[in-house]
Amino acid sequence: MPTNPMDYNGKDTVLDVARTERAKFYTIIDDPANWYVQTRCSEWEVRDMVGHMIDVTEGYLTAWDMARKGETGNALGLQVMSDRLNKHAQAFRSLPREEAISRLKSDSNQAFAIFDALTPEEWMGATVPHPYMGPIPTCFYPSFQIIDYGIHTWDMKWGLGDKTGKLDERTAGILMPFMFIVMQYTVEEESSKGVDAVIGIIVDGEWGGQWQATVKDGQFTCVPADKLDDAQAVFHFKNASDFVLTTYQRFPGGETRGDPKVIDQIRHLFFRI
Repeated sequence: MPTNPMDYNGKDTVLDVARTERAKFYTIIDDPANWYVQTRCSEWEVRDMVGHMIDVTEGYLTAWDMARKGETGNALGLQVMSDRLNKHAQAFRSLPREEAISRLKSDSNQAFAIFDALTPEEWMGATVPHPYMGPIPTCFYPSFQIIDYGIHTWDMKWGLGDKTGKLDERTAGILMPFMFIVMQYTVEEESSKGVDAVIGIIVDGEWGGQWQATVKDGQFTCVPADKLDDAQAVFHFKNASDFVLTTYQRFPGGETRGDPKVIDQIRHLFFRI
């Protein structure tokens, strides 16, 4: 992996990628013609993407204040996140377009000022509460902004007609380690009943690698692997972008081989966030 986003040495790259994706997001929302365009997220237009980013960014700022006060808050759990984020995003539809965009940019500038000031000790050595996940390492927040701006810019471009576009390889690469965390915590209880499987995951490219994952008793675990001899099925992604967008259920990417039943079980194992 060219850059480890969880290491302070990767801070400059993480923030540069976050700013690059934010600029792409701004380019789309700054065009009035795009405001009501339907995006890849079935219930969100471009204006709802702005509402969503106001919601999560202000949530980040609140979380930072809580951390400074030593508060941890109560984690709501990822199962309810999708529904709550949808309602929160659409709640901003009453804001005039110019006001909504101005509010988002002001919020974002405050958040990035906090990111810029993070010290080596704070990057991985401190925690900040997350409304759905509980206390998480501070360095997760800048990378979450890459998820926010990178994937949702892809969603908006999809709505504008770019159905085959990919995430920038560096953007997807930074997100790679977080995808395994996402899979670990989004196993759907009902879908996982009776699933006892070992699978291989291969991602090509400079940010890629090879992993062996086990699904058993409703738990997903994954470790790097030199060989995949025990895998009942293998998912092979040609680039990091396809792996990230598949993890976020934008499409069922990756070439597969092995047991068709296991492949189908894995495809339907996770709930959407």
